[in-house]
Amino acid sequence: MRAFLIACCLLACSSWVIAGGEPQDQDSPMRVYLSDESFEDVIENIKMAIIERGLLVSGTLHVSEMLNRTGPDLGFSRVFVKAESVEFCSALMSHKMAQAAPQNITICPFTIAVYVTEADPERVHVAYRRPVLTGNAAEATQSVEQMLDGIIQDAI
Repeated sequence: MRAFLIACCLLACSSWVIAGGEPQDQDSPMRVYLSDESFEDVIENIKMAIIERGLLVSGTLHVSEMLNRTGPDLGFSRVFVKAESVEFCSALMSHKMAQAAPQNITICPFTIAVYVTEADPERVHVAYRRPVLTGNAAEATQSVEQMLDGIIQDAI
């Protein structure tokens, strides 16, 4: 169910970014980068960029497999050629967020989605939800977003 919600959010509200570029909509709750590399290379590069920061990949959600398997029975057409979400955590970022307000822990684990759509099969999309934290969290929010952007920039 979580993977389905992530996929729906990615489709519903995205801000598009070409690698190294600026998002078209600074206020979007999603940040999306585009790559012309293969899906397999991008997903592997994302995992390596996470690991190179000393972080642990805690899981990979196979979003497209679930959606493509269940879609016809629910009356939905196929959206993704391939889609996976990589989950990971950072003790440093988790501490920063918790110091600002304990409920910010709900942001963990962090998730970066990598997907190819039926509508645009030549490009790989790499996206994350921009953190919305409570409390005195401006520094933590900036740190988390810089980490996520850095992982993606390194990967694509």
